[in-house]
Amino acid sequence: MIPRYSRSEMARIWEPENKFQIWLEIELLALEALEEASVVPKDVSKKVRAKAKFNIERIDQLERELKHDVIAFLTSVSEFVGPEARYIHRGFTSSDILDTALAVQLTQASDLLLAGIDRLLSVLKLRAHEFKNTLTIGRSHGIHGEPVTFGWKLAQWYEEMKRNRGRLEDARETIAVGMLSGAMGTFAHTDLQIEEYVCAKLGLKADPITTQVISRDRHAYYFQVLSLVGSTIEKMAVEIRHLQRTEVLEVEEYFSPGQKGSSAMPHKRNPVLSENVTGLARLLRGYALTAIENVPLWHERDISHSSAERVIAPDATIALDFMIHRMAGIIEKLVVYPQNMKKNLDSMKGMFFSQRILIALTDKGCSREDAYRLVQTNAMKVWDEGADFAQSLKSDSKIMRHLSSSEIDELLDINHYLRNIDAIFNRVFKE
Repeated sequence: MIPRYSRSEMARIWEPENKFQIWLEIELLALEALEEASVVPKDVSKKVRAKAKFNIERIDQLERELKHDVIAFLTSVSEFVGPEARYIHRGFTSSDILDTALAVQLTQASDLLLAGIDRLLSVLKLRAHEFKNTLTIGRSHGIHGEPVTFGWKLAQWYEEMKRNRGRLEDARETIAVGMLSGAMGTFAHTDLQIEEYVCAKLGLKADPITTQVISRDRHAYYFQVLSLVGSTIEKMAVEIRHLQRTEVLEVEEYFSPGQKGSSAMPHKRNPVLSENVTGLARLLRGYALTAIENVPLWHERDISHSSAERVIAPDATIALDFMIHRMAGIIEKLVVYPQNMKKNLDSMKGMFFSQRILIALTDKGCSREDAYRLVQTNAMKVWDEGADFAQSLKSDSKIMRHLSSSEIDELLDINHYLRNIDAIFNRVFKE
């Protein structure tokens, strides 16, 4: 991922230094287990660990010649270790190291992502309560429906992101498996307890059965979860973008002093942060599809997945990490305009009360079909003529046969839409 959309904490996980350090630790832990099993001489693991190092420039040089990254790495390490290097990588294959290391990196990345989600949840909760009773119009198909509150919108995002946190925890567990089962995965030249020892030390579980690679259904699930988290963040971004439109202007991304919105139009203040998030979410969905394509490998293994994962693993985790913290910052500093929410609520002159009148008429004995027709006739006057909905209702003799003027006034009380907000918040934030 390009630096523009990277946070250093996540990017470091995918840097060569961290990757090779994990590779080295796998080999050293395996040597400890081999020594404990009396497969290699006593104290060899301590001797090797004391001297084991690697040189990234040397690895790159060797790989250009050898065309094999793991052999290049092992050669570099052996140059530091000396004769005892012959015990390193005993009975293993390259994918043992690559797949186990990838599992470690993905778990490291997951822990950062979970911490980021916790930050976002905290911000959403705080601002949801801030605007719990701030009335705004709800929209379906982009058209005015009935009133909601802005805090209620944020509470919905909180609940969805809370579900995503659970999904990511499950995906982390799914991906946190290692393997040291050798060529073809049959443990022909090593033993299961070696794998179990190394995985336990790395905080992984031993995959119950592998081919020469860990099955890629695990990875496909993981990247689909990342994509889903990204889609929820995009959902927030799209709503903010719509609400910031000049004709709506109910919320606005914070516009810092000295910030510029357009190279040509000095007046512009654009929702560029949310638009960035939307674009990155598209990448995540593409990475998820790539991960699914990686599941059907030839026989016990090919490496068609390898080149793709070298791109999607760092890019997806770095992009989502950036998106999570970007959205937390957007919500934290979001400028909310309750006065514009009220103005937009009032713009359709009470038409959104139509369902209340419909229900009241049926309660008075009207058939639903007749009640619907009566209410719709008056609502259309608001759409077509700009009439006031309350006055239109009171001028309709057919309506007034069933409802008094005072009953209509009571039905048009906007606070009716707040009556269950506290109960909904208690459900969402019950912890």
